[in-house]
Amino acid sequence: MEDRTMVHDRGFPADGSCGCGDIRYRMTTPPLFVHCCHCRWCQRETGAAFALNALIEAKRVVLLQGEPELVVTPSNSGKGQKIWRCPRCRVAVWSNYAGAGDALHFVRVGTLDDPDRLPPDIHIFTSSKQPWVVIPDGARAVPEFYDIGREWPPDSLERRRILRAAQPR
Repeated sequence: MEDRTMVHDRGFPADGSCGCGDIRYRMTTPPLFVHCCHCRWCQRETGAAFALNALIEAKRVVLLQGEPELVVTPSNSGKGQKIWRCPRCRVAVWSNYAGAGDALHFVRVGTLDDPDRLPPDIHIFTSSKQPWVVIPDGARAVPEFYDIGREWPPDSLERRRILRAAQPR
């Protein structure tokens, strides 16, 4: 069986902030999973070649300073995306997608004080990646989205099961 252990299980908590420092937050535990999304929607939204998101339970992200502002934007699914931004510098610190709900944050890895500690577990939507982006040899990558049950490590799948069981039906 393939080893699905994530490389970023040590060194937590991890703090982060917006660009101006008005918003400070802490991820109290390692994320469930980190994906690098190369879809055209993420490219447009970020103005970059991809979005690097650490998926983590909202209750495991503690706001240390400031109050992010909610900005609702369209999404490729048509269900919308909630992006939490600093009201001063407008940097996005995390988002919530309709499919995952408010209980799961997609923390922008680049806002961490030490973003190097969270490399992607997988590259997704590589069918639409920029042609000059080179995915490292040996990196997990898929043309579209991935099968969570196959890709996530067992401890993350258990955390996801608990999270989903706690959500109102």
